[in-house]
Amino acid sequence: MTDKPRVWVSRPTFPGVIARLEPHFQVTVEAEERKFSQSELAARLAGQDAVIVGLKDRIGAAEIGAAERLRIVANLGVGYDNIDLDAMSAAGIAVSNTADVLNESVADYTWALLLGAARRMSAAERWLRAGHWQATEFKAWLGTDVRGRTLGILGMGRIGQAIARRALGFGMPVIYHNRTPLPEADERGCNARHVDKQQLLRESDFLVLALPLTTQTRHAVGAVELAQMKPTAMLINIARGGIVDDAALATALRERRLAGAALDVFEGEPKVHPALLALDNVVLSPHIASATTETRRAMTSVAVDNVLAMFGHGPQAGRPPNILNPNVL
Repeated sequence: MTDKPRVWVSRPTFPGVIARLEPHFQVTVEAEERKFSQSELAARLAGQDAVIVGLKDRIGAAEIGAAERLRIVANLGVGYDNIDLDAMSAAGIAVSNTADVLNESVADYTWALLLGAARRMSAAERWLRAGHWQATEFKAWLGTDVRGRTLGILGMGRIGQAIARRALGFGMPVIYHNRTPLPEADERGCNARHVDKQQLLRESDFLVLALPLTTQTRHAVGAVELAQMKPTAMLINIARGGIVDDAALATALRERRLAGAALDVFEGEPKVHPALLALDNVVLSPHIASATTETRRAMTSVAVDNVLAMFGHGPQAGRPPNILNPNVL
């Protein structure tokens, strides 16, 4: 037996990074990627001093009921809507995320989705794989140019700003809406202008969602908001499922009241609304905007840093760098 604190890692990740925990902790890593039931999570959390979890692991009061030793839940993601922060704070458990290290990779992928939607790439690929060829027809597969079109961003945090900076290369004016406008220097750095939400909806040719999912932002884009957008506009969601009313979006796309969409996130993940699957004017991907080797390794490293610091190890000992509820420290 060992008197080292115990750490449970809910999914296979990068062994060389997780190995940094081993001098100080008894580490258990799940060998396979899977979704745990509430009772399975509760059983695994019991007796642990720290856990590193992913977005599939929903942790609330029920899951920590027997976790009397638990001091930190380190989430492998920037968003933390899978964790009941109030319940963790009430129990004195710290929660951390992996802010900053995935900004650039998510911004890159946002542009991949935007360009893919604008040029109908996924539909064209499906057509080609089915054995068809229409490239010689002059008006086949017409998309839309992005240069000079207006990029709108709802949610102008670090990821939103990284997306906006890339618009300069496409000659796109950028407008955004945020609860609080950016400082002038940051706006200049992004070449972006703050507008109210209604103006953002009316004027955006490409509307990117980059805000967290909260009770206030759930269905921030629903039937009413979609009706305010241009019929030629396209919606890109790389934030969280639930920010968009997927059923309302599918209806708007099917009725061509919206030209197109590109979605990396969905309500009720991993399920996708069946009406979206039937459409050819939407690009779909399985929540992979941060999925590069470098970024996922960095995310794992930040989670490890948070756990180490929570227990007094490493250069940030006693000061975990990404704590979301510092009042528990």
